[in-house]
Amino acid sequence: MRTIVFSWEYPPRVVGQLSGYVKALTTELAAKKVDVNVVTYDERATGETIEPSGVKAIRVTNPVTTHIGVLTWDLTLNQEVERVAANLYYSSGKKIDLIDVFDWHFIPAAVTIKNGLGIPFVFSVESLEDHRSPTANSSYNMAIKSIEWLGFYEAAMANVKSEWMKEEVARIYQVPNEKIAVIPANTEDWISEVLKVYSSVAEAKKNAT
Repeated sequence: MRTIVFSWEYPPRVVGQLSGYVKALTTELAAKKVDVNVVTYDERATGETIEPSGVKAIRVTNPVTTHIGVLTWDLTLNQEVERVAANLYYSSGKKIDLIDVFDWHFIPAAVTIKNGLGIPFVFSVESLEDHRSPTANSSYNMAIKSIEWLGFYEAAMANVKSEWMKEEVARIYQVPNEKIAVIPANTEDWISEVLKVYSSVAEAKKNAT
């Protein structure tokens, strides 16, 4: 299996807990013989790195240096993420089975790659805008929520870490229960559960074609 992981933070860039989780996930996937390519953001270092685990990390920076807010930064950065993913698709001659995209930041790139190249994606949820800004209803918050909604609509599956988050995703975005997988982090069989989701998405894509 060959996959791309989109995450806006990845070591050595640490913003919160997501960085460590994605590192652990990709290392474990590589140990299971999955061909893992991480596309991430780092303003200080760009280019490809092959890690001791076998994971290929590709770091990009934003080609636009001045922004009026997080949304313009994010949407322009997505162009670089799309470019790298397309290069992976065209350059190696090996098919990409799916993309796993963490949180809302790179959902636009995942949707573009899905619709342009036919690669399905999993939306892995670390947090939701309703929880990060529970009293905020500005145009900024609504724009992020619309990107989250797009992610759930276009994703083949959504991964969450708790039953509570599953209920929240279903409540806020009306996502069907059967489209949401609960995979608690770092339990004994968590990687096996992630691989079950990956395999189901890849198989569904294969059967559809």
